[in-house]
Amino acid sequence: MAAVGSLPAVAAAPGARLESVRVLAGLFREAQHRQMAKESVFQDLLEILRSASSEIEQAYKDSCELVDLDTCLLLIAECFRCLRNACVECAKNQHVMRNLGLISTSVHLIKLLHGIQIKEELLLTALRCSLQFLGNIAAGNGDSQNSIWKCAFPDLFLLLIVTDYLLKCPELVEALYAKLSNQERVTLLELMMVNVCEKNLHTSEEMNVFMRHADFLAGCFQEKYEAVLKLTSAEDADDEEALVAIRLLDVLCEMTSNNGQLEYLQTLPGLLETAIDTLRLTHLAGKQAVNVFTATHAMTGQEEVLHPAVDFKSHLIRLIGNLCYKNKENQDKVYELDGIPLILDNCSIDDNNPFLNPWAVYAIRNLTEQNERNQELIAQMEEKGLADNSALESMGLEIEKRDDKLILRSARKKPSIRKN
Repeated sequence: MAAVGSLPAVAAAPGARLESVRVLAGLFREAQHRQMAKESVFQDLLEILRSASSEIEQAYKDSCELVDLDTCLLLIAECFRCLRNACVECAKNQHVMRNLGLISTSVHLIKLLHGIQIKEELLLTALRCSLQFLGNIAAGNGDSQNSIWKCAFPDLFLLLIVTDYLLKCPELVEALYAKLSNQERVTLLELMMVNVCEKNLHTSEEMNVFMRHADFLAGCFQEKYEAVLKLTSAEDADDEEALVAIRLLDVLCEMTSNNGQLEYLQTLPGLLETAIDTLRLTHLAGKQAVNVFTATHAMTGQEEVLHPAVDFKSHLIRLIGNLCYKNKENQDKVYELDGIPLILDNCSIDDNNPFLNPWAVYAIRNLTEQNERNQELIAQMEEKGLADNSALESMGLEIEKRDDKLILRSARKKPSIRKN
């Protein structure tokens, strides 16, 4: 099969250019065409984008409207689609595009597009495709990531964060996240948490973006969760890597709080196991020495209230409870990992985790719902004195013996005594 040929010259009729680019964008969906693409193809696309940039700049300079803005935006979007598709799993094309200067040209054009004071669909499509291109050219390519960083940070990065465009392009988020300092990662994660809290997903595209973010953030948490153990030392109370791990957990808790998105998160490999491992490590660290993970019943100073690890164990149990909601496989997994005794052992009053008990109640209820084996385990633990009966009572649960079997059930409300 012959290699993909050149596009028509930039001076060709706009309609011909647009159709040619569309054809190429379709061809580049196939790996064989991506591998055989000539450098001249990307050079032609670069010229089209530079020409479009000049037209937009000139229109703004002369304070006049672009003669045919719609056609210009369509052409820009198709060029970026073409470049985006050509980068997929193709280091050769990533290298060629980077060396041609397509990254700097794209960043410049994105800034121009953002300055256009309209909110029509064609503009949003052009912006989305441009960001997807930057994400794809950066995927698995350190040199491209460095190039984007030099061209886009901090101006474009901050611009995209504030306007929510960046979060619509998970590939670019992943590429830039790798370059951010820990302090900058915390800021990004806090913005993502706000976005997750405020947004309901309505389209399949929005759901796909969410799933990519969920995969990425879960992976980051699984890589960095042990960093929180640095907080056992008072000198490391502000350790930035530990703060990133805390914020990652916060975002994951919010992501799993939406029933529409929970089912996907419940299937993420390793996330539940990591949450249980982290709870076990922090619980053990708090027992081995007095530190922020040690259960305390009275505040000893204002510094504890402000400590970044306050409520960390609560959020771990919240995440475990969410992942087990109406999910038998995860309920059983927690049983097999000895997670139930661990959660029960964390039910005591703890000023460092003021919401620990309510989340433990929630987690135990989710773990035992329609799961006899988990119910029997808790009942047997209580009978043997391994589970605190008062803790079960605080959860609204009680043990009942029925036909030589111990049953965990909701506690009956005791009648109140009226005092005259």
